[in-house]
Amino acid sequence: MKVLHFFKTYWPDTFGGVERTIHALAKGGLAHGIEADVLSLSRSPVENTREFDGHMAYKAKLDLEFASTGFSREAFFRFRELSARADVVHYHFPWPFMDVVHLLSPPGKPSVVTYHSDIVKQKTLLRLYAPLMHRFLSNVDRIVATSPNYLMTSEVLQRHREKTSVIPIGLDPADYPRASEEEKAQWRSRFPRPFFLFVGVLRYYKGLHILLDAARAVDADILIVGDGPTRQELHEKAASASLTNVHFLGALQDSAKAALLEICRGFVFPSHLRSEAYGLSLVEAAMFGKPMISCEIGTGTSFVNQDGETGIVVPPRDPAALAAAMSRLLRDDVFCRAAGSKASERAQKVMSAASMTADYANLYKEIV
Repeated sequence: MKVLHFFKTYWPDTFGGVERTIHALAKGGLAHGIEADVLSLSRSPVENTREFDGHMAYKAKLDLEFASTGFSREAFFRFRELSARADVVHYHFPWPFMDVVHLLSPPGKPSVVTYHSDIVKQKTLLRLYAPLMHRFLSNVDRIVATSPNYLMTSEVLQRHREKTSVIPIGLDPADYPRASEEEKAQWRSRFPRPFFLFVGVLRYYKGLHILLDAARAVDADILIVGDGPTRQELHEKAASASLTNVHFLGALQDSAKAALLEICRGFVFPSHLRSEAYGLSLVEAAMFGKPMISCEIGTGTSFVNQDGETGIVVPPRDPAALAAAMSRLLRDDVFCRAAGSKASERAQKVMSAASMTADYANLYKEIV
């Protein structure tokens, strides 16, 4: 069986949460006899069309971007070409241009959509796009939500409930090599106090400004790993508040992130808007056996981190609650260890790449 994945961006141009999910499916599908191609847009389509972990990452030329949506004239031709060789077309939502391609160049093959997120930020444009979106979602064969939480709270998914199932996103621990003892010792020397860790792109919905407000009341260091659009704003806020316990480390190599995940006290994930549909960084923390702190925003974050079991879930936009959760993990060794152990166990059972790819393989076979 051959599957074509279609999304606006992919490796080597970008490698965020959706892209990592596509990679896990393409790589893991080989064990089920499923070959994959991936089609995305790129400003350098020739140079960036490459083989990657057993599958091809094809590119169409990115012509322009508007409201976080890439457009490409070449994509129509490339999509027709690649979908003709596929048994299943697997779309990754949201990307409005993808809907247009599907409807104007129907592949004539069974189709699946992984519904990664509602469109949250572009509310005005959403009203204009909604008829096209629902026509596209009505036209595909199956829709997959990434958590039962998101399925229950998404008005869009509820409208298409009869064709929607749930397959949680999973990761492969083999893609996360453990850090050396020497590297961990170097980080412990640099940050000898207990610390909480955040890893992710610094975006508007990540709630890091709320974390900075909470940091004033926490007797521990807070390490922020990653870069992104809100970096300067966050640096200025931390400096103006003289937050000496907050440390911005920027983007780090995987080995460094692994070292920090292994030695941190807990993982804090303060996303406060439902643009945070799942939280792969939480899955990473769970794989490393770390207790987690997240916010209840009606999405997959509370599927990954279960309150009182794998960590603590607090109300969004509540610095005091966030600080109290970190303080509890600092003083309650028994809960901290138990939550970390349950997080690791849950990651293995519910959020592994192996279980995700097996579930998708069964879905593909159902619709072919």
